[in-house]
Amino acid sequence: MITAALLCFLFLGSSSAFEGLEPWSVGNETVGPSKECTCEAFLPDSIFPMGELELLENTIVQINHKLELEISKITMFESKLVIYTEKIMNLTALITVIENDPDSYTQGQIEDVKILIKQLEALIMELQASIMISTEVLISIRKEVTTIIVVLTRLEATYDKNLVLITRREYIKLQQKLEECERRHNEIFNPNIGSCNHDGISRLSKPMISQLNGHLNSAHRYGGWGKDSNPLPGYENMYWYAGFPDTLVNQISVYADYYNLIMRQPMRTHQLYINSATDWRGIGNNYILRNNTLYYQFRSPFSMGKYNLTSETGVYRVVPKASDKFSYHYSGGQNLDFAADENGLWVMYATDESKGKLVLGKIDEAAFAMKEVYETSIFKPSVGNAFMVCGVLYATRSVDVKTEEIFYTYNTHTRRGSYVSIKFEKFQETYVYLDYNPTDQKLYMYNNGYYVSYHVWFQSKNTQLLI
Repeated sequence: MITAALLCFLFLGSSSAFEGLEPWSVGNETVGPSKECTCEAFLPDSIFPMGELELLENTIVQINHKLELEISKITMFESKLVIYTEKIMNLTALITVIENDPDSYTQGQIEDVKILIKQLEALIMELQASIMISTEVLISIRKEVTTIIVVLTRLEATYDKNLVLITRREYIKLQQKLEECERRHNEIFNPNIGSCNHDGISRLSKPMISQLNGHLNSAHRYGGWGKDSNPLPGYENMYWYAGFPDTLVNQISVYADYYNLIMRQPMRTHQLYINSATDWRGIGNNYILRNNTLYYQFRSPFSMGKYNLTSETGVYRVVPKASDKFSYHYSGGQNLDFAADENGLWVMYATDESKGKLVLGKIDEAAFAMKEVYETSIFKPSVGNAFMVCGVLYATRSVDVKTEEIFYTYNTHTRRGSYVSIKFEKFQETYVYLDYNPTDQKLYMYNNGYYVSYHVWFQSKNTQLLI
């Protein structure tokens, strides 16, 4: 850095050298009795906000401490659940013995059993309260982490990236720890991932906003993201993303894990169009990845497409009677909506024959053909989006600018539809992608360029949920 004294020396020695330069003015120099020179310097406005970066680093440290606390709580919850499960099993066995031979037990012994039941109920209620607090803390931490990534992205785009790099690394470590904490939390409170032994969705968590998409461009409002619903061995942590400024689908990027998704470092980006001989482009938003294969709406002819990312080969099948006139409420081009759940692969659409009512088709994955068809009673253009869980269709609609509602379900096992009201918070007013993933029981939403997700909680068949 040039010192003020040196600048002054240069200035006085050759004032002509500075003619025409705005930052320094000939009339600004003064020489005192001691022959010392002072100059006015006009510094640029874009000084790196070190204070803001230090504040971020302190926040990361604080959040890290919170996460350490939550992880220790989860470890405690795990041990308590093991103990309580053992107590319940022993109590169940004792009650069974009493029921089989009630005359062998006195009234006093039966009262003792009742006391044991009440004690166990009290323990479960205590654990339930702790879990609810822990859930709220994790949601709060997720919001703080989202704020951090927004600030980091702004700093990185505006100032020297190298100065932000250390903080970003710390953030990534924090993000990984948060994901691990949420995963363990999810495993405890959704221990039967892949099981359908429940009575359907009871509620959704607050929206968890990961960050702006891989293009760092909110103009890419069409797209989707998530995980493979039935991953190949070794690809269980893989994520995918596809985003576009319009409804034309021409590529999909896959990421080794969540870290690489956030760092925008794809393992590979698959192009669906190379030349006229290999044109596998699609249209719309509601595509999914299953068995490392992209299922999507093929562009021409109007049909369902299947593109294998491993072999880079595709095939399409026309859906009998499917119409391209009935899209979802939030955007056009969403005529074929693919979904995957614990029971397999599905496609949602409408027909002229159904007069726009939503039709659900079960796909035979091996033959890539329609296996069974169900007609619902809801008008597809009135639906915000739809997804499948355990053979049950869930349809959403807007309540207001901040609230969405699951308002209708259709059970393929009973062939019956019903109206419900499960409200959840939207990140923004509209969105174009919403799909459930059975591998982690999460909903993945693509919301005007942002990655958004929700934890899904189910109503237990036999006991009240702990959370």
